Amino acid sequence: MRFKQNSIVAVLGLAMVLGSAVSASAETYWERLHPRRDQVIDRLHHQSLRIREERREGELTGVQVRYLRGEDRAIFRQEQFDAHLNGGHITRAEQHALNQEENGVGGQIGR
Repeated sequence: MRFKQNSIVAVLGLAMVLGSAVSASAETYWERLHPRRDQVIDRLHHQSLRIREERREGELTGVQVRYLRGEDRAIFRQEQFDAHLNGGHITRAEQHALNQEENGVGGQIGR
């Protein structure tokens, strides 16, 4: 009986250690390989959520939402184009330019 309890405790302890190791390295392969693209795309996703929330709260009209989403789509297409030209990566300058464009769109959300 004692052996069974010790085995259970050992297995649970091992599971906790392995679980914490996995969560500590939660960075995906994509994030490691393309950190600039991941950052830009994450910002676009966050802005999309903000647009949806502001529309739900009545802060944005349907016309404004369509315009802002169009702007975000244009930024995403530019990011895709830049990456296509650079073997799947974007340069620091391209990331900066995309972030500046996102700042402009973000400033229009929830005014």
